Amino acid sequence: MSLTGTPFLFTSIILAAVALLLPLFLWSRIRGPVVVRHAVRVLMLLFAQVTAITLVFVLVNNANSLYDNWADLLGTGNHVQQAADLGKDGTGGIQIKALPKVHQTFTQADGPNMHAAGGVRVTQLKGRVSGVDAEVYVWLPPQYDDPAYKNKKFPVVELLSGYPGSAKAWFGSMKVHKQLLPLMQSGQVTPFILVAPRTNLIAKVDTGCANIPGTVNADSWLSIDVPKMVTDNFRAQSAPGGWAAAGYSAGAHCAAKLAVAHPDRYRAAISLSGYNDPIGERNSLAAQSIQLRRQNNPYYLLKHYRTPPRISLYLSGESGDGYQAAAALAEIARPPTAVRAVLIPRSAGGHSMAVWRPQIPTAFTWLSRQMTGQATGALPQPHWSAGSRRAALASGSASRAGATRKR
Repeated sequence: MSLTGTPFLFTSIILAAVALLLPLFLWSRIRGPVVVRHAVRVLMLLFAQVTAITLVFVLVNNANSLYDNWADLLGTGNHVQQAADLGKDGTGGIQIKALPKVHQTFTQADGPNMHAAGGVRVTQLKGRVSGVDAEVYVWLPPQYDDPAYKNKKFPVVELLSGYPGSAKAWFGSMKVHKQLLPLMQSGQVTPFILVAPRTNLIAKVDTGCANIPGTVNADSWLSIDVPKMVTDNFRAQSAPGGWAAAGYSAGAHCAAKLAVAHPDRYRAAISLSGYNDPIGERNSLAAQSIQLRRQNNPYYLLKHYRTPPRISLYLSGESGDGYQAAAALAEIARPPTAVRAVLIPRSAGGHSMAVWRPQIPTAFTWLSRQMTGQATGALPQPHWSAGSRRAALASGSASRAGATRKR
């Protein structure tokens, strides 16, 4: 039973109700020796406490899509079959274009909001380059099955969750497809194929979307195996012009890092409350050494490019939670690299879905313009920004004075 599914939620509610009613009806009716009566009453109280805690956990988990299944929660899941040394480019010398096509079987995904806006489909992908075996969720834009678009290839956005976090989170808690559907239908947002691969690949640690020989090849999973599967099975545009990454929290770090590290695979990235140095996530495998931190730090990578890459970055965050990292990248960016650093007001809601979810229309409108070459005009405002320095939020020009940069 999925931890984020409706059946588990209803089961938790029923058990909590039963646990509340049991003492009311049975407390004075228990028979037997005193020790037995006391033991039964203690058990009823413990049952009530456990079911209450479970219900709260389920509600919080559903709201934030932290754990999708029992293996994730208990730390018993491992989705890495092998982690060979794939070299600097993450291919291991394999000619990716020469590999035969990956033909995947997709089924309807289950869980909150997974049936909305045309439905989200899921497949289990065995990465032939990375050695990762994990699920990938795909949502197709409304134009995809329209006969008028039968010969059109669509741009793709790879959606990356935080840590801990489920690949379903972008569709469940963030409601990205429900928010973007009317905007795509009206032409305000480009019809993107949305792809959400699993990013939590090893139990109890964040991979930092890094390649670490002998441990995990998360970078190659995200930037090679998943894109190849998508282009093999859908009318998807090729990289880099048709590909972008988007993430929040640890996923935001990954989105920015993938775009900066692989301008030959991604044209743009959206980073919501991210960080540059992998040490920003204490459980990140990429934070284990100075060398790994540098190899997976978008600030360090961008600063040491001899020729600036042709990428665009949308980076937002509150002061002390993502904005300093965004401002640091904006400061060193040189054309054709374009960085939009957006300061989010502290009143918006902290490091949570309440901050990230309202930014989807704004960020994807920006992304549409970047991907189509029409990068001008004011952006729509998130709902919570009505009284929070509208001009600065819209332009990305909010003051960096006094900011301590996190690099």
